[in-house]
Amino acid sequence: MEIELIKADYSGISELFKYFFVRLAIDLFFVIILLKLIYLKRYKNNDLGFTFIAFNVVMFCVSFLLNRVDLSLGAAFGLFAVFGMLRYKTEEISIKDMTYLFINIGIGLITAVTQVKNAGFALELGFIIALNFAILAIIFVLENNLIMKRELNQVIQYEKIENIVPEKRAELIADLKTRTGLNIHHVLIQKTDFLKDSAQIKIYYYE
Repeated sequence: MEIELIKADYSGISELFKYFFVRLAIDLFFVIILLKLIYLKRYKNNDLGFTFIAFNVVMFCVSFLLNRVDLSLGAAFGLFAVFGMLRYKTEEISIKDMTYLFINIGIGLITAVTQVKNAGFALELGFIIALNFAILAIIFVLENNLIMKRELNQVIQYEKIENIVPEKRAELIADLKTRTGLNIHHVLIQKTDFLKDSAQIKIYYYE
């Protein structure tokens, strides 16, 4: 009787590991597609590749652990407290990079915890794959200007301070278009220095 119980326990552990590694493989598959075919192809920023994958894997493992393994409430709060104590002192990254970081974390979370009631193993995995494909498809459409124009921005120093008044906004935009060659449609005056007769302007333009 004891031997049968031991076999049952090992069978359960084996099933848990199979469930974990299959979901992890799905997770990494979609994250690599997101990075290789969408993010890196457009932004050419290899520096954040490690960060994206690392955050994704850690979020996947933590979410899977809390969702599948019996933990006490104190242990769960303690685990999140450890992550809460971490501080990343890095250079500032753009909102777009932060968005991709959030997407990578979201894929890990969805793949780790999504469950379909009264569905078999294959059907549940199929649903997870469909969700991730939907996410990548939406990101691909947005990044390729198929729905809306892609807006970019940058900050410049401008010396014709007489043009920053609201009455000359059209002249300001026309002058900036001529100088930069960009399709500028909006400007934001961030800082004005009357001693140096210059202004710091954030310009918004379509790619």
